[in-house]
Formats: sequence, structure tokens, C-alpha cells
Amino acid sequence: MRGLTDVVRQGSLCTLLALASLLAACDVKNISELEEGVSTEADVRERFGTPEAVWEGEDGAQIYEYNRQPAGHVNYMITIGPDGRMAALRQVLTERNFAQVKPGMAMEDVRRMLGKPMKITTYALKRETHYDWRYLQGPNQSDSKVFTVVFDPDLRVINTMSGPDPDLERNR
Repeated sequence: MRGLTDVVRQGSLCTLLALASLLAACDVKNISELEEGVSTEADVRERFGTPEAVWEGEDGAQIYEYNRQPAGHVNYMITIGPDGRMAALRQVLTERNFAQVKPGMAMEDVRRMLGKPMKITTYALKRETHYDWRYLQGPNQSDSKVFTVVFDPDLRVINTMSGPDPDLERNR
């Protein structure tokens, strides 16, 4: 029976990796068709669809969140300026952004910075909640890692950590 479970897990991982590759290919094409300062909100929505969330930015801008978790390794934040044009498009699951997550930060601030996590796990006995984001620490799918933010019961950051993607580790 154990062998069957391993085959199912490996099949699920293959499906996730295939889906992630397909999304990445679509994203590359969609991004190449957009230009900062020229493309409009309608252009962004046509290529990326409805955002996962819309955040208020500075000076009347809106920040659209496009999430690629749990299968993908990226989350995009696209800023639409007050003039209705795309002001910025950035992939936010980066080491630089992870380094900005500090103890005491509120969960909503982390969520706004990194987008929706791939997984949220509550550990009642430890009185902690872990938010996990999958990201790449290199050019290949085998470079998949997980960034975890640990929150206290008030949803304030306690600490952070990065490690190997357990889905890849299980199937090696």
C-alpha cells in the first residue's frame, strides 16, 4: 500500500509542477504584453483576470495582487496609478522582501507585502500559526523552497524561516 501512496504523491507533484510551468509560461507572455506607464487597468485585467485582492497604495494608487500559490513560485503585485495606467509590476516572493519581515509585524502587513500564502497551519498547543509561501531560490523547479512566517495568537510575527520544499523532498 505504501508504494501506491508514493505513486499518488508523485503524480500529484507532477501535476502541480506541470500546472506551475503552464502558469509561468502564460505569465511571461502576459508580462511581455504590458508596459509600465502605458498599459491601462483594462489591459492588466484582460491579461491577468480579476485580482486576488486589491490594496490601497500611496497617492490614490491601487495595488492588484495576483497569486500563483500553491502550485506556483511567484506572487505578483501590479500597481495601477491614479491615472488608470500600470505604474509597476513586481514579483514579490524574493529574498529581499523576505528580509523585510520583522518580529512584531502584523499579519495583514506581511500578507500585503507577499500576497496570499500557499498554506496556513495553526499549531494550537504551541499557540502559533505558520504561513508558508513557495518560491524558487534558483532557475529550476528543483530549487523550490518554502518561506515560513510564524505568528503568535495576536497574528504578530514571531520569526521567519526558509527551507526545502517538503513536496519535493518527499518525492526524491
